[in-house]
Amino acid sequence: MFCSLTCMEKSLAYITLTVSVYHLKHVTVNVENGSSLNLSSLLLTADMTASLGWLSALVAGFFSAHVLQKLCFPYFWRDFVFLLTVIRYGMKLELFKLTSRVCTVLDRFIQQAQRIPDKPFVIYDGNIHTYRDIEQRSNRLANIFLDRVKLKKGDCVALLMNNEPDFLCVWFGLAKVGCSVAFLNTNIKSRSLLHCFNCCGAKALIVGADLIECLDGILPSLLEDNIQVWAMKSQSEHTQVNTLLDKIDAASDQPVPAALRATTSLKAPTLYIFTSGTTGLPKAAVITHLQSLKAAGGFWAFGATADDVIYIPLPLYHSAASLIGIGGTIELGATCVLKKKFSASQFWNDCRKHHVTIFQYIGELCRYLCNQPKTDMDKVHKVRMGVGNGLRQDVWREFQSHYGDVKMCEVYGSTEGNLCFMNHIGKIGTVGRSNFFYRLLFKYDLVKYDMIKDVPVKNQYGFCQRVRKGETGLLLSKVSALSPFFGYAGSKQLTENKLMRNVFVKGDAYFNTGDLMAEDHEGFISFRDRVGDTFRWKGENVATTEVAETLGLVDFIQEVNVYGVEIPGHEGRAGMAAMIVRPGLTFDGNKLFEHVVRDLPVYARAHFIRLQEVMEMTSTFKQQKFQLVQSGFNPSTISDPLYVLDHLQKSYIPLTDSIYQNILSGERKL
Repeated sequence: MFCSLTCMEKSLAYITLTVSVYHLKHVTVNVENGSSLNLSSLLLTADMTASLGWLSALVAGFFSAHVLQKLCFPYFWRDFVFLLTVIRYGMKLELFKLTSRVCTVLDRFIQQAQRIPDKPFVIYDGNIHTYRDIEQRSNRLANIFLDRVKLKKGDCVALLMNNEPDFLCVWFGLAKVGCSVAFLNTNIKSRSLLHCFNCCGAKALIVGADLIECLDGILPSLLEDNIQVWAMKSQSEHTQVNTLLDKIDAASDQPVPAALRATTSLKAPTLYIFTSGTTGLPKAAVITHLQSLKAAGGFWAFGATADDVIYIPLPLYHSAASLIGIGGTIELGATCVLKKKFSASQFWNDCRKHHVTIFQYIGELCRYLCNQPKTDMDKVHKVRMGVGNGLRQDVWREFQSHYGDVKMCEVYGSTEGNLCFMNHIGKIGTVGRSNFFYRLLFKYDLVKYDMIKDVPVKNQYGFCQRVRKGETGLLLSKVSALSPFFGYAGSKQLTENKLMRNVFVKGDAYFNTGDLMAEDHEGFISFRDRVGDTFRWKGENVATTEVAETLGLVDFIQEVNVYGVEIPGHEGRAGMAAMIVRPGLTFDGNKLFEHVVRDLPVYARAHFIRLQEVMEMTSTFKQQKFQLVQSGFNPSTISDPLYVLDHLQKSYIPLTDSIYQNILSGERKL
């Protein structure tokens, strides 16, 4: 046992043994010498013997307690220190409630721009943009928004831009005049894009120069609704699309009145971030100042400092990159390297070039990096930490084997959710950690879930049942003053649909995450699966009902059931659609391909089609997905006709055993 102890434990053990041996040795000497006792011996026999005995017992007690703690509560001190860190940050937010002034993420940025004006804030495409640069350019845009666009405090403005410094300048400029900003997913198209404007009530749209074509087909509808369209260009081919870049140089870089951005409530909305759900179309999650500030503390909680350089290859329209990435960089006063689009081949060269120490990820990103050819330079970098979510155990281990001992910090939490788990221990395969103290602050439960019926299991009294440790259950988070749920913009029914009421007692309310999780006996929490009508592919949530509604517009399709299937070596699930062809019509792979590519984002496209004669239903008259998911897409075990998306032939072609094997081996890319 001694050989397995830590250095501190060995030191304590050594001190204990030394003191005890010294004590016993002198007692023996005193007995043998008898009458030759002197003053020194008498002192040892009396006072020092008692002192050494007390010291020996004390050290032995500390040693025993330390060993007991390591054996029975191995993560106690790390949990305790991490919880203190979280509480310390939370208390700062609580103090805002006692004052009439909330220090927002934007306020924090302005403070940093005054404190460290010349420090690089964003490095993009090899160019350095300091805190002062972004501050002054966002001031110019804020003045344009006031004087030319005529925006007012409280207006909502939609932002459709790819990753670039001007995304931040527009975002901050709008926030400085008191506008809330709706981040639009650059992959959504036509009908879904129009829906986004309607549900958040945007008065204007700011669009990136490289995304003007996304307005084709919907620009007349936007103008009919009196929505101003402004492009980050110097000139526009569309006469009804206004331009911003040609006005920036003449605009003042002086701050607009601070009163415009000031807020007295942490619960005031500042952003709308769109998330896929089960209602068929994207939902605008309400992001308050409270949520923004909590997310901005993520890097800090994991031990990041102002000296870190953070690599952000994720899209800014997602909360991970904008709230945790940019917000976290601002909170620290650090530097971030912003990438327009993730590139596996450029990733490590970028990290070495810019001395990156922390990077953001999703599981799929790490898998792409693991698939890169091994080189002698793989472990030559300064990256010490990755922060993200969705990292599979096998990819996690392979990543650390390939690129060195990088600490991977998993974070679990949906954009609109009221619960967050953080894996501060770094245990492979877990998304977070809980303990007695965490449960005191954040009330959550895992309840039994019937995968076949697609509903929570209820007891005889109609209440949910908690699962035992180690069992998989549906994760629910209690809605309370400490963990509020702000819901979605638009219809109140959207918000209500995400809540479960009367879960354990009459009158309670819980946020339904839609995730199946498991918590082991040590308190580590692992993600198991998604339930219902949503799955993840390419790092994005796919709403099956939205895909089904889009496919249902094809004339030869009578009924369609969309779900996700697992593919070895890939994160998440690839889209698959079981469908019934209308009587008298035939399946047309070319027509379906054209429709899917035109109207659905890349990550939401159905890769596989299964033709059926009858669509199975559950006992609650919902489409049966469980059996379809379980059967997968293997043509040798499925008698129904199967088709696969083929970009070379621009069609859905029959899925043969040969193609199936090529998909499994990775020769055929999805």
